[in-house]
Amino acid sequence: MKILLTGGGGRLGTELRALLPGIVAPSSDEMNITDAAQVMDVARREQPELIVHAAAYTNVGGAEKDRDTCWNANVIGTRNMAAAANAVDAKLIHISTDYVFSGDTGGYREDDTPGPVVNYYALTKLIAEEAARAAHDHLIIRTSFRPREFAYRVAFSDVFTGQDYVDVLAPQIAQAIVHAREIPHDLLHIVTERKSVFELARRRKADVQEGTRAQAGVTLPGDVSLDTRRWRQLSSKF
Repeated sequence: MKILLTGGGGRLGTELRALLPGIVAPSSDEMNITDAAQVMDVARREQPELIVHAAAYTNVGGAEKDRDTCWNANVIGTRNMAAAANAVDAKLIHISTDYVFSGDTGGYREDDTPGPVVNYYALTKLIAEEAARAAHDHLIIRTSFRPREFAYRVAFSDVFTGQDYVDVLAPQIAQAIVHAREIPHDLLHIVTERKSVFELARRRKADVQEGTRAQAGVTLPGDVSLDTRRWRQLSSKF
């Protein structure tokens, strides 16, 4: 099965390239996702059966200041990938985020209504999900991951999440990609158990300091943990 990957040089894309040998992962110079013509040319040349769209603008704080760049990458880029998937009859697997939820309750299921979003990054990712649904055959995976090492001096104890380190979640996402044609849903949550970001950080950075989201400089949702029962039931059969 031929797979075309966007964002192959990114955090998740790097892991997926190692886990899925033979995956086609053009650089951003070779396939700029905001360039519709270039995206279409690459898709028609490669003729993939699956397009995994992992490229995104993910700097939550930066998105508030550089909205055009965030919009173009997350929304326009996804529109272009959906159009390309339709043109070559490929299934689009779109990597989304838990930030599409408000964070008021946590434990969100796939069929829960998203929003209201609390920052601009989240807005673009929610709209990107709708853009991905323009692909006739699609699977949206909501997930959230950190680099292999926690990168910050402070971690928030009042932000709750199913987020995990990318090397923990990438194998599960790769499994979903490999079995994408067998998955009878168009939306999946792939994360781990509910925890605070501070708890997550301490697993790999023992000296991390505890902080609160009031220190973030941007509005963050309080609890975007996700219900993963659908994925756990599916993955047990693969």
